[in-house]
Amino acid sequence: MPSLSTEALPASLSRGLAPLYLIHGEEALVALEAADQIRQAARQQGYLEREVLTVEAGFDWSVLRDAMSSVSLFASLKVLEIRIPGGKPGSEGAEALSMLAANLPQDTVTLVLLPKMDRQQQQSKWFQALEKAATVLQASLVDRQALPGWVSRRLKAQGQTLNAEALAFFVDRVEGNLLAARQEVDKLALLYPAGELTLEMLRAAVANVARFDVFHLSESWMEGDAPRATRMLEGLEAEGEAPVLVLWSFAEDVRMLLRLRQGLKDGRNVRDLGRELRLWGNKQKLAEPALRRIGARRLMQALETCARVDRQIKGVEQGEPWSTLKVLAHQLAL
Repeated sequence: MPSLSTEALPASLSRGLAPLYLIHGEEALVALEAADQIRQAARQQGYLEREVLTVEAGFDWSVLRDAMSSVSLFASLKVLEIRIPGGKPGSEGAEALSMLAANLPQDTVTLVLLPKMDRQQQQSKWFQALEKAATVLQASLVDRQALPGWVSRRLKAQGQTLNAEALAFFVDRVEGNLLAARQEVDKLALLYPAGELTLEMLRAAVANVARFDVFHLSESWMEGDAPRATRMLEGLEAEGEAPVLVLWSFAEDVRMLLRLRQGLKDGRNVRDLGRELRLWGNKQKLAEPALRRIGARRLMQALETCARVDRQIKGVEQGEPWSTLKVLAHQLAL
């Protein structure tokens, strides 16, 4: 069955329930809210019994076969929820899930919850069998680019809006922490009436709950966003991240841009180089423009700065690694 966006889920549920839902992805809050909407719609339509199976080490898959054929004496409709937090059901589980997809139980809404699945996992027979039979919802990561739209939709639902400056301030305060972002949006509904919220209101109300991931750091300097790169480094330092991991991130991506440059000089195709250099997600579209902006000379200078940070971390050169990393970020973001 075709995939359904999480934004379109409420409208779909209003038209009726599907017999099988498959939710997978890395954004836990998005997955949780989608599952909650399905459960609520099921309760409203008389699915009063709920059975939850959590697949862990040693799980007995015969329990699933029993659940597919059993209905409580006190309810004629049931929600069957299968949680597979590891994403790997094993051979017995793969067979059981394939059987489930081929023989959906009567009077039952089945909900299968999975984490982010890589390409190989998505090509497995059991996943494709579920995908073919289910309404599929992917809980995609709400990254920096998607976050302003996500916040705006949430605020609109509670009758509130932000101008561009206030929205940028809000996003800076909650980036990388979607659960806290939801809590801050909910708090605004409690504190202020419907209408446009000012920057002053946000300064007084919104906590700084941003969380940063070192693996997304390169997106900031590749975009040329020096303030964001500095803010992310300050956040990583405050959270106790090891500077050696941050240095590794910088060095790997600087070398990647140099390899990309050499490949382009050799007349190779950008798409082929992207696969070879493992340019996934935002990096795929940011790498070539960043290469043109930064240039080979500054990239070589950045590698020299990386070497200096390495010596500072090891204590063989004077200087504070985090300060030099901030200089490096500014050097690459200009």
